Amino acid sequence: MKEQLEIIRKGALEAISGAQGAADLESLRVKYLGKKGELTAVLKQMGGLSAELRPVIGQLANEVRASVEKAIEAQSAIVSERALAARLEAETVDVTVPGKKIPLGHKHPMYAVLDEIKEIFIGMGFEIFDGPEVEQAEYNFTKLNAPEDHPSRDWTDTFYLTKDSTVLLRSQTSPVQIRAMETHGVPIRMISPGRVYRKDEVDATHSPMFHQIEGLVVDKGITMADLKGTLNTIIREIYGSNTQTRFRPHHFPFTEPSCEMDIQCHKCGGAGCPTCKGEGWIELLGAGMVHPKVLRNCGVDPEEYSGFAFGFGLERLALGQYKISDMRLIFENDVRFLEQF
Repeated sequence: MKEQLEIIRKGALEAISGAQGAADLESLRVKYLGKKGELTAVLKQMGGLSAELRPVIGQLANEVRASVEKAIEAQSAIVSERALAARLEAETVDVTVPGKKIPLGHKHPMYAVLDEIKEIFIGMGFEIFDGPEVEQAEYNFTKLNAPEDHPSRDWTDTFYLTKDSTVLLRSQTSPVQIRAMETHGVPIRMISPGRVYRKDEVDATHSPMFHQIEGLVVDKGITMADLKGTLNTIIREIYGSNTQTRFRPHHFPFTEPSCEMDIQCHKCGGAGCPTCKGEGWIELLGAGMVHPKVLRNCGVDPEEYSGFAFGFGLERLALGQYKISDMRLIFENDVRFLEQF
């Protein structure tokens, strides 16, 4: 049996020293030291030995086991070192080689215009306010002097979220003006950019979801001249000092008097084209002097304070800024289109 143990030791050590990987070492461990391994098979024969030989053979068997385990451990360290060296060689990075250029995105043209507009307004002393897109009808209509029988509150014009018509997707950012006057108080000079929703048919200049920027100024002694001067200054800051504008009388329930402001079509220069529907002008915004009822609804005395308000579509500003002929291009997320800006 001594000869068998020595043969096992010699064979195991030779095999282990030649192992090239962790899997090979594990196979050898099972072969020699496992429950059905060669060393275990020899130890099972010890029951037939005399009482004098058992301690001797047992000691030798332990020595063989220890030497095999030590050899496996040593070879495992060698194998791991080889694997690490091979990996380092395979994954070596030449830091002198130019890296791969990662394409970077840029601001969407609409938001680039929005940032520019914010800078203009902030430079004129305006603050920026935000409000909820899911709004109460009281703020979207009632406090803005639009009673329940007003056409804008019809189900065919507005996206209501409740059967009793008390909650809706805001149709304008004007509710932010009401909330701002209630919380901030007057005097106030603010704008409120954000998404709004109306049941408009989709065409080159309309969408059921679009972005609006509304402004409000309330202070003592504010007149229509302040409104026109402010709007002309803003539009010429955006489009250039030669931009042609015009004001037309209009009606809004929350302003009196009211007006609409147009800019000369950027596509045809006033000659008439599909973008301006042959009129030569593009409607840009609605505006007017804040209605006294709106001021009273916010706890402001119209005998002491006056103000003006305006609202325009951000997409239409982007159309004019970048000479885009169709608003739908802004929403389609076609990379071929967006890469031009």
